[in-house]
Amino acid sequence: MSEYGQLFETDGRYALQFERYFPCTPEEVFRVLTDPEAFVQWYPFANGEMDLRAGGEITFDDEEGWTYEGVILKLDEPHTFSFQELDDRIDMHVYEKSEGSRLVFIHTFDRKELANYTAAGWHGSLDVLSQLVRGEPVDRENDDGVELPEIYSERFKD
Repeated sequence: MSEYGQLFETDGRYALQFERYFPCTPEEVFRVLTDPEAFVQWYPFANGEMDLRAGGEITFDDEEGWTYEGVILKLDEPHTFSFQELDDRIDMHVYEKSEGSRLVFIHTFDRKELANYTAAGWHGSLDVLSQLVRGEPVDRENDDGVELPEIYSERFKD
């Protein structure tokens, strides 16, 4: 199982932070992060429509008939991809390491009571991203979706 995320409180909001390590260059990681075909495989509700530039829009579909747009706040290839999705902010930073790359993924949001479920979802989504970056077939069979919310609930207790 991959590394667990952490929960932080900052300025009255909450931030989930995850790190993932890859045996490839930041350029390779960034390509998968921002490629519309890969994005729809790992990012929840993404539909592949994105105007990949600062100020550009990303379209999401909740699969229940509601579509909405996010806006790209920062795009600094191959290091930073940040966007606003509704009231939430997503920041992805890729750092070069001697043995490859380190991705720092941060989701900033308001409702702490959803943190364990949100963390569980991102944990699984980032596992899929890791498979894509490594060129592996996507395998959700090892998904701990039932246990992860409980694990994160325990980890995030006050």
